[in-house]
Amino acid sequence: MPSSCKDIREALALCLAQSDCVLAGNKPSDCIRMPLSETLPTHCQQLKKGYGDCKRGMIDMRKRFRGNRPAASSTELEGSGGSGQLYASVGEKKSTVKVEAVPEDEDR
Repeated sequence: MPSSCKDIREALALCLAQSDCVLAGNKPSDCIRMPLSETLPTHCQQLKKGYGDCKRGMIDMRKRFRGNRPAASSTELEGSGGSGQLYASVGEKKSTVKVEAVPEDEDR
Protein backbone atom coordinates (compact mmCIF):
# COMPACT_ATOMS: atom_id res chain seq x y z
CA MET A 1 0.00 0.00 0.00
CA PRO A 2 2.85 2.52 0.48
CA SER A 3 3.41 2.51 -3.27
CA SER A 4 -0.21 3.37 -4.04
CA CYS A 5 0.60 7.12 -4.07
CA LYS A 6 3.83 6.73 -6.04
CA ASP A 7 2.38 7.68 -9.44
CA ILE A 8 0.66 10.85 -8.28
CA ARG A 9 3.76 11.83 -6.28
CA GLU A 10 5.94 11.55 -9.38
CA ALA A 11 3.42 13.56 -11.42
CA LEU A 12 3.39 16.28 -8.73
CA ALA A 13 7.19 16.39 -8.64
CA LEU A 14 7.35 16.74 -12.43
CA CYS A 15 4.69 19.45 -12.42
CA LEU A 16 6.53 21.36 -9.69
CA ALA A 17 9.83 21.08 -11.56
CA GLN A 18 8.24 22.65 -14.65
CA SER A 19 6.36 25.40 -12.75
CA ASP A 20 7.35 29.05 -12.89
CA CYS A 21 7.86 29.10 -9.13
CA VAL A 22 10.71 26.56 -9.24
CA LEU A 23 12.13 27.98 -12.45
CA ALA A 24 12.36 31.38 -10.69
CA GLY A 25 14.84 29.87 -8.22
CA ASN A 26 12.59 28.76 -5.33
CA LYS A 27 12.81 25.32 -3.78
CA PRO A 28 9.95 22.92 -4.59
CA SER A 29 9.25 22.54 -0.86
CA ASP A 30 8.76 26.32 -0.62
CA CYS A 31 6.56 26.40 -3.73
CA ILE A 32 4.19 23.78 -2.33
CA ARG A 33 3.56 25.78 0.87
CA MET A 34 1.14 28.65 1.31
CA PRO A 35 2.11 31.97 -0.07
CA LEU A 36 3.79 30.48 -3.14
CA SER A 37 1.35 27.57 -3.65
CA GLU A 38 -1.23 30.02 -4.97
CA THR A 39 1.10 30.85 -7.89
CA LEU A 40 1.24 27.21 -9.04
CA PRO A 41 -0.71 26.21 -12.16
CA THR A 42 -4.14 24.71 -11.56
CA HIS A 43 -2.91 21.28 -12.66
CA CYS A 44 -0.21 21.29 -9.95
CA GLN A 45 -2.69 22.43 -7.32
CA GLN A 46 -5.01 19.57 -8.28
CA LEU A 47 -2.14 17.09 -8.07
CA LYS A 48 -1.18 18.46 -4.67
CA LYS A 49 -4.74 17.98 -3.41
CA GLY A 50 -4.91 14.49 -4.92
CA TYR A 51 -1.63 13.51 -3.32
CA GLY A 52 -2.86 14.74 0.05
CA ASP A 53 -6.07 12.75 -0.36
CA CYS A 54 -4.05 9.68 -1.31
CA LYS A 55 -1.82 9.96 1.75
CA ARG A 56 -4.85 10.57 3.95
CA GLY A 57 -6.50 7.48 2.46
CA MET A 58 -3.57 5.36 3.57
CA ILE A 59 -4.52 5.86 7.21
CA ASP A 60 -8.29 5.87 6.69
CA MET A 61 -9.61 2.76 8.41
CA ARG A 62 -12.39 2.31 5.84
CA LYS A 63 -9.77 1.89 3.12
CA ARG A 64 -7.37 -0.32 5.06
CA PHE A 65 -8.56 -3.50 3.38
CA ARG A 66 -9.48 -2.14 -0.04
CA GLY A 67 -6.57 0.28 -0.37
CA ASN A 68 -6.51 3.49 -2.38
CA ARG A 69 -7.93 3.42 -5.86
CA PRO A 70 -5.24 3.86 -8.49
CA ALA A 71 -5.23 7.24 -10.21
CA ALA A 72 -5.95 5.62 -13.60
CA SER A 73 -9.28 4.24 -12.37
CA SER A 74 -10.45 7.63 -11.19
CA THR A 75 -13.64 8.76 -12.88
CA GLU A 76 -12.31 12.30 -13.25
CA LEU A 77 -9.32 11.15 -15.30
CA GLU A 78 -11.24 8.76 -17.52
CA GLY A 79 -14.16 11.08 -18.06
CA SER A 80 -16.75 8.45 -17.39
CA GLY A 81 -19.84 9.55 -15.58
CA GLY A 82 -19.90 6.71 -13.07
CA SER A 83 -21.85 7.07 -9.88
CA GLY A 84 -18.92 6.06 -7.67
CA GLN A 85 -20.98 3.60 -5.65
CA LEU A 86 -19.09 1.00 -3.70
CA TYR A 87 -21.95 -1.32 -2.85
CA ALA A 88 -24.93 -2.32 -4.96
CA SER A 89 -27.40 -2.23 -2.09
CA VAL A 90 -26.71 1.41 -1.25
CA GLY A 91 -27.67 3.05 -4.53
CA GLU A 92 -30.94 3.39 -6.34
CA LYS A 93 -32.94 0.25 -6.89
CA LYS A 94 -33.90 -0.64 -10.40
CA SER A 95 -37.01 -2.67 -10.97
CA THR A 96 -37.72 -4.67 -14.05
CA VAL A 97 -41.22 -5.16 -15.37
CA LYS A 98 -42.01 -7.82 -17.91
CA VAL A 99 -44.38 -6.74 -20.63
CA GLU A 100 -46.02 -9.49 -22.61
CA ALA A 101 -47.63 -8.90 -25.96
CA VAL A 102 -51.28 -9.85 -25.91
CA PRO A 103 -52.69 -10.93 -29.29
CA GLU A 104 -55.74 -9.00 -30.33
CA ASP A 105 -58.91 -10.97 -30.87
CA GLU A 106 -60.57 -10.12 -34.14
CA ASP A 107 -63.76 -11.98 -33.14
CA ARG A 108 -64.93 -9.42 -30.62
